[in-house]
Amino acid sequence: MLKFSVRHIFVSVVLLFFLLSCGTQRPQGGLLYDPKEVAQLSNKLGVGLSNMDKDDDRNMPLYAEASLWLGVPYRSGGLSRKGLDCSGFTFLMYQKVYGKTIPRSTADLSKMKMSNISKQNLKTGDLVFFATSEDKNRINHVGIYLKEGHFIHASTSKGVIVSKLDESYYERAWKKGGRLK
Repeated sequence: MLKFSVRHIFVSVVLLFFLLSCGTQRPQGGLLYDPKEVAQLSNKLGVGLSNMDKDDDRNMPLYAEASLWLGVPYRSGGLSRKGLDCSGFTFLMYQKVYGKTIPRSTADLSKMKMSNISKQNLKTGDLVFFATSEDKNRINHVGIYLKEGHFIHASTSKGVIVSKLDESYYERAWKKGGRLK
């Protein structure tokens, strides 16, 4: 049943995306996405999404795609639904959602030319970087910022999950935020 509802949300979002990109006009001030589907996606990701919010509308492809990966187990070097690591997850999301090819490793990704973004100025889709090993200067973990202080990433212990930047673990490990140009 859960797989059906997730697929239903994804198919609906993709269908809406194609309809909207083919010149279909939305009524001014009208609903952007089906309220029930947006509520389900909001609940699944644990962030407040609104079918009336233009930022949420613009980022719905990321929210929908990312939600399909929740619970996928962690596997170092992995790049599939059988398992993947944090940089693999980020690599796939950027490829699928934004059509961008980014470096596959966290180290290479963190060295990429991008705008440095403070925690307070993060926007949906920005990268968030952490140093979670004993070497607190070495960035070794990456995720994608969603909104309201939440980010999605592949955790070594729980697989793909949504976490909060203000959790003490991530506050201590925070290194930087980045926006690709």
